[in-house]
Amino acid sequence: MIELSKRLGTIVGFIDKNKKVADIGTDHGFVPNFIVNEEISDFVISSDISKNSLLKSVELTKEYKNEDKIINRIGPGLEVLSISEVDIAIIAGMGGLLISEIIKDSWDIAINLDKLILQPMQAKKELREFLVNNGFEIIDEKIVFEDRKYFEIIVAKYTGKNIEKENIFFEVPEIPYNRRDEIIYSYLENRIEYNKMLIDNLKKSCDLNKVDNKIKEVEIFINNCKELLNEI
Repeated sequence: MIELSKRLGTIVGFIDKNKKVADIGTDHGFVPNFIVNEEISDFVISSDISKNSLLKSVELTKEYKNEDKIINRIGPGLEVLSISEVDIAIIAGMGGLLISEIIKDSWDIAINLDKLILQPMQAKKELREFLVNNGFEIIDEKIVFEDRKYFEIIVAKYTGKNIEKENIFFEVPEIPYNRRDEIIYSYLENRIEYNKMLIDNLKKSCDLNKVDNKIKEVEIFINNCKELLNEI
């Protein structure tokens, strides 16, 4: 029996039953085998750019006798897919800039998906900006706290619409905030404290003339987070 982490379990929670799924950068193949074992999907493409990582997925697929339902493919990003071959693609555990590049490099595949389930490790703001500025609508988001870290999961779908978004909500997940998810309070407090420490470190270790604009930018972000907290 496969037990998923809280982060991966939340990602799986966004998968609609009986849809064809691709797990891009699958690593050990936990997610593909879990969703097949749980009868969420009976068609999954499990891919990784690393041959060694994909071999782990191949072995796990054999262990659970899921070879008839999971296709393991080696290759970069969404390039392992053909247009409309799957309904949902998961791209998790990578940087937001890399995720943006993966979508850009396989544009025709990405825009024909029912949804993209994305979990960036860094550059979440830049990923949201890329999505919104390129016709993708963010249809859901969740924040997960695990291993003393906050993970942000973004679900997007191409609509071709230009949707305006307040600047703060490129950096802070808007949907969990509007929904008043229980985690949002501690998440915002954490972002405030982290950025206060960032300002302290900048003041100690850098020439203030060189980082003055950066400090002002961070101070604006802190104040915006405080305003959001006050509105909860």
